[in-house]
Amino acid sequence: MSALVILRLGGAKNLKKLLIIAGLCTLTALSGCAKDTGKNDVYEESGNTINVNNKRNELYNEGAGRKIRNDSTDYGFVRHQKSPLMNDNTANDHYTALDREQLANIISKYSANIHNVHDVATLVTDQEVLIAYKTDSKNRDLTADQVKKTAFSVVPRYYHVYVSDNATLMRDVENLASMDSASRNSRHSVNSVITQMLKSPQGARLNASEDENGRTPDDYDIKNTPNWNNKNYNNAAKKLDKNTNGGGK
Repeated sequence: MSALVILRLGGAKNLKKLLIIAGLCTLTALSGCAKDTGKNDVYEESGNTINVNNKRNELYNEGAGRKIRNDSTDYGFVRHQKSPLMNDNTANDHYTALDREQLANIISKYSANIHNVHDVATLVTDQEVLIAYKTDSKNRDLTADQVKKTAFSVVPRYYHVYVSDNATLMRDVENLASMDSASRNSRHSVNSVITQMLKSPQGARLNASEDENGRTPDDYDIKNTPNWNNKNYNNAAKKLDKNTNGGGK
């Protein structure tokens, strides 16, 4: 009789242990489902970025599979909100997220598709795009304008774009890519190549307030970033100031 009681007590303890284990397994499974649901959420949230439809960095992988590459036919949607906190500069983090090599890759590919453009070398810095290319175009100004606008269509609007159909500068542009962008001489080297590139046609002026390379009188500095047509640029800048009362009378 006592043995039967002990057996029953042991069975109750084992049953209790089984129930506890089953409960833990259930909680783990529910947690995993919730995590998967969060991953599949149409509107993901990360920092100040919300409502992201397709946030997949693998779209930029050169060796991406067919399924991934087909996803690029979908619309892209991103919504950004400023932080409600004063002096919170986290919204500016996306400037450092630019993949300059990918930008250079896209610009070179697009530019090589332009008529009479056969070879393109592109360098993307933190504020400029330098493009040297080979062409047999008879209209150098038109081709320069097409190449330049191709770059402007890819990079952020604050960038300046410099082009040259002097094929010998392609090697100079390539050499800049191997430099340390934080080195003391890198800026001097970049400006030196820009000076040479500006001897080539730069295409049409962008608008009344921006010169051929996308610079305004506010960020124009002859000592740091040379301009290919100083006289015309300065006259246009004075005319702009006069018409807009921007520093003029």
